[in-house]
Amino acid sequence: MEDAGIIHSFSLNVDERALGYQVAALVRIRPLPGKLHLVERMLQDNPQIIECDKITGDDAFLARLLVRDVDDLHAVLYHLNDYAVTSTAIIGGKSVARRLPPIADQASPPVKTGKRPRSVQGGK
Repeated sequence: MEDAGIIHSFSLNVDERALGYQVAALVRIRPLPGKLHLVERMLQDNPQIIECDKITGDDAFLARLLVRDVDDLHAVLYHLNDYAVTSTAIIGGKSVARRLPPIADQASPPVKTGKRPRSVQGGK
């Protein structure tokens, strides 16, 4: 699967709390006008931001970060204040752990959208 380009890398699943990180958070980040590339660089350079996606909508980024405590969280966000608007949610737990998507041959058929069948719409 590596040769076919399906597997790109391997990772470890570690206990962040055992490493001293007591707070995990998701932060939506909306750079101020003209600050997109600067904010992106700031996110890339901050090791407490463990993952960040470019997203659509009002915000440009959705970052996942790990910090030792809420004071550290405030410090990370403080550095962004002059360049972006943020909205933070502290993660309280997981409903679904990261998992692989279904393999295409075993996947459920996609949900179809569009017009409902005529019999449901009351047609003849």
